[in-house]
Amino acid sequence: MVYALLADALVLLHLAFVLAAVAGGLLALRWPSVAWAHVPMLLWAAAVELFGWPCPLTPWEQALRQAAGEAGYTGGFLDHYVWPLLYPPGLTRAHQVVLGTALLALNAGIYGVLWSRRR
Repeated sequence: MVYALLADALVLLHLAFVLAAVAGGLLALRWPSVAWAHVPMLLWAAAVELFGWPCPLTPWEQALRQAAGEAGYTGGFLDHYVWPLLYPPGLTRAHQVVLGTALLALNAGIYGVLWSRRR
């Protein structure tokens, strides 16, 4: 039971990280010091998407699920939890590259606004 709770907590942490990577630039518009935490998160999230790297939280969650006696799953966190909610079946590697590029472009625009405000 403890392992299952830890796995669930890790899923929530993982989801919070993804949301912060996507929307952290908007928070930086209001509180510019947030950028110091957001930019590394953004770069990591974009690299995972662009290069197809596995996130280290996914195998950790899967190990916790197996320790809890639950069936693990194949694929990554986004494939298992987020894609079914947000994207249609059949998401390809090319789609992931587009998403990673869009993430960078969106935040580049946001940080461009932030940069122009500071000047």
